[in-house]
Amino acid sequence: MLIDTHCHLAHPSLASRLSRVIDAGRRAGVEMIVVPGIGPEDWERINDLQMEREEIRPAYGLHPMRAPLFCGDVPARLELLARSAVAIGEIGLDYTLSDVPRPLQITAFRSQLRLASSCGLPVLIHCRKAFQDLLSIIRDAEIRKTGGVMHAFSGSPETAEECVRLGLYISVAGTVTFSNAVRPLEVVKRIPLRHLLLETDAPDLTPEPFRGRVNEPAYIVEIARKVAEIKGVTVEEVAAATTANAKRLFRLN
Repeated sequence: MLIDTHCHLAHPSLASRLSRVIDAGRRAGVEMIVVPGIGPEDWERINDLQMEREEIRPAYGLHPMRAPLFCGDVPARLELLARSAVAIGEIGLDYTLSDVPRPLQITAFRSQLRLASSCGLPVLIHCRKAFQDLLSIIRDAEIRKTGGVMHAFSGSPETAEECVRLGLYISVAGTVTFSNAVRPLEVVKRIPLRHLLLETDAPDLTPEPFRGRVNEPAYIVEIARKVAEIKGVTVEEVAAATTANAKRLFRLN
């Protein structure tokens, strides 16, 4: 069995055919799907989705591109929704966003790390071109107490190892299957299975051989196959290890 630890099922391209998408995932062996929020615009929809299908496990957070919204009643709404969540996320830093000031991103990130700590929840972390600042903030937050995962990790093997030392899992997405992939392969080689998770990040990052299609949970099998190939183990071993890791991190039954 497999767990998709990051899938945006609230996105219209997936939500419009929710049952078909989840049923296809089931046939492929996907037993649970963690669905992260990126902002208030999808929090309520995710809350509704978890009532529709037992496979869904919700997470709520303010993506760095939504950092300016961390004001007014938004923090209180997030804290309320966190009571039914398996994680806070996705949150983090993204310095490719030229229209969102870095100080705002950092403030929202720190605040949500504090919320996760107070709720005893792990975090789903997004990071692009901001690893130095992000790692510094994580060290201050003592994230090991609640744990977390670097979602769709895009950094170097050395950075991945530092994340693991700080108590984070490394999540492998469809990029590891791309023909021009270099860093993702090195990261998977370097990081032991006991520190890896799998995700689709659907509807984005569709793995080979399905490039050009909308990504969905069923395609996570291709990611598991590639990880198995890199590690020189069976797909079943990858599935067993990453599923156990996900259940441990998110306290899943």
